[in-house]
Amino acid sequence: MPEGDTIWRTAVALRRRLIGKTVTAAAPDLVKRLEGHRLVAVEPVGKHLIMRFNGQVALHSHMRMTGSWHLYRPGERWRQPERRARAVLNFDGAVAVLFSAPVVEVVRDDRQPVQHLGPDVLAETFDIDEVIRRARLSQARTIGELLLEQRVCAGIGNIYKCETLWTHRVNPWSAPSSLDQAELRGLYLTARDLMRRALTGKGFAPRHAVHGRGGRSCPRCGTRISVRAQGEQARMTFFCPRCQRKKDQPTDWSSLSD
Repeated sequence: MPEGDTIWRTAVALRRRLIGKTVTAAAPDLVKRLEGHRLVAVEPVGKHLIMRFNGQVALHSHMRMTGSWHLYRPGERWRQPERRARAVLNFDGAVAVLFSAPVVEVVRDDRQPVQHLGPDVLAETFDIDEVIRRARLSQARTIGELLLEQRVCAGIGNIYKCETLWTHRVNPWSAPSSLDQAELRGLYLTARDLMRRALTGKGFAPRHAVHGRGGRSCPRCGTRISVRAQGEQARMTFFCPRCQRKKDQPTDWSSLSD
């Protein structure tokens, strides 16, 4: 699934090429009404993307696991099959194509599709107090599931969930109530820092510590990194069973490591 930083990069690319330009043709019918409208803003909100046009109309898309926006020159060959295109917007000198996104809709009120979300982890002004308030009200059973809860904090995905918990030596299956206020704040602020560094390329190691490294050595203690499905969506969680054991967990819990 694209994470918040991926959506921010997408927004930057769309702004750079398309802001101020008018849609000359649009397909399929569900986006046809955008024809003749000028793009005035592109805003990432967590994992959602809002493209605002003049005339009080907007295009809302959510990539989920498979979606992506591509930009092409007119006549350039697409990198994905046409059958996967959910929206095709033609501008003067550019074509924007949304592939495989399960959520795409034209709306009048651009706030409505994202009003349920918590504060955006990458926003310039990040309301950490509101995040903590929402976190304490959440019904998430584990801290790993809580970090992915977009109604609490928008934008954090599975990669930065795993990396943040490893950084703080927190077991992904710990109950959120087992963390005090300072520990909880630290997790969200670290996720924000890692993602903002990834956006700028400053000080960010290209290799993840645990995500995608199941069976390899933990860079901190050398223990084999474990992988387990977590939550109702069975998201694969990568963690170090030694560095990230629960506070009341014995050191040797290798029987639960895979």
